[in-house]
Amino acid sequence: MTPHVIEPDPQAGAAVKAADRAHVFHSWSAQGLIDPLAVAGAEGSYFWDYDGNRYLDFTSGLVYTNIGYQHPKVVAAIQEQAGKLATFAPAFAVDVRSEAARLIAERTPGDLDKIFFTNGGAEAVENAVRMARLHTGRTKLLSAYRSYHGATSTAINLTGDPRRWASDTASAGVVHFWAPFLYRSPFYAATEAEESARALQHLEDTIAFEGPATIAAIILETVPGTAGIMTPPPGYLAGVREICDKYGIVFILDEVMAGFGRTGKWFAAEHFDVVPDLMTFAKGVNSGYVPLGGVAINAEIAATFDKRPYPGGLTYSGHPLACAAAVATLQVMADEKVVEHAAHIGETVLGPGLRELAERHPSVGEVRGTGVFWALDLVRNKETREPLVPYNAAGEANAPMAAFGAAAKKNGLWPFINMNRTHAVPACNVSEAEVKEGLAALDAALAVADEHTA
Repeated sequence: MTPHVIEPDPQAGAAVKAADRAHVFHSWSAQGLIDPLAVAGAEGSYFWDYDGNRYLDFTSGLVYTNIGYQHPKVVAAIQEQAGKLATFAPAFAVDVRSEAARLIAERTPGDLDKIFFTNGGAEAVENAVRMARLHTGRTKLLSAYRSYHGATSTAINLTGDPRRWASDTASAGVVHFWAPFLYRSPFYAATEAEESARALQHLEDTIAFEGPATIAAIILETVPGTAGIMTPPPGYLAGVREICDKYGIVFILDEVMAGFGRTGKWFAAEHFDVVPDLMTFAKGVNSGYVPLGGVAINAEIAATFDKRPYPGGLTYSGHPLACAAAVATLQVMADEKVVEHAAHIGETVLGPGLRELAERHPSVGEVRGTGVFWALDLVRNKETREPLVPYNAAGEANAPMAAFGAAAKKNGLWPFINMNRTHAVPACNVSEAEVKEGLAALDAALAVADEHTA
């Protein structure tokens, strides 16, 4: 792809920003305290503003542009579908909808062969837990504290991070538990084996005290994303699978962020040889070009609704434009070996590069990840592991992370920052040269973070 020639146009940028400030209500924000960047365009792993500043996107949008921005084959597929059949109601069989479902089912593990389409990840989670409740006749749901599952009614209650607090009614039937995270172990574990065993015992104890016969589902992000990219230790997910089987609990894996190549596999579950009963997806299924998500359903749960109507649906379920984008994206990923590339770039360039930064910067407490799904846990002190900023810090308390972020942007890198972490989550087809460019920018920004270490 030929690099786009950036033509600065500050006047147009000012107009875009003025209209935004007058009429757009932004998510997760105090509206009067934000200053959104006016974006003029994007291509591949980069985007740029109206002043001519170009940024290497180490966020992949919101960890969804897995094949980068404006891939010509996906753009062409959307255009072709718009000319053929731009939209059609979900109750009908439509060729591109069927093909998208077939291609997704080919890649999901086990017998997750039926696909219910949604508009995004949160709706996928809402419908997955609804299916689990109807299938089991139970109501309670278990999810991890370090998690994010979406912002809709039930999904936000399932979420573990502070964004849940304002909307948590404590009446959604959700119980939270501690999943494994050795670096900040809640179980005083010293090894991955100890962390896995103790986390599984904690989960089974939670089930016992909540009443196994009341629990419909356990939902976990296969590899938690926004919460910190904590790859579960060996044996943990297999252990959860066994616990679910023991008590007749539906096991849901949330692959909204980790799926479609992000971890160097089509789905992160493949790393652990685990098959859930339901799997949610979105984001990378079509690189976010048109909103699409869904639930992959196993044969047993699908059969529950053979004679019994499923009480759920969406006007735009399986929207033809979104499905055309998915078909094209999956074909591009196969043809260009994007999943294999993500694994390779993580093993040979991104992972080693991040670990080398950790050796030189006192602000980096831990590096963790796989594929193009990495996090740097930033700390004040490597020995005590005190986070660089307090949990859920804001304002002056968050100044060290704000300074780090500003330094990254000054060096042409747009970083993914959450609490005391920065995540390295570029496109799955990011080039080696682009990764090295990003690592150099991170190196400079971490020098700023180092100034706040003890």
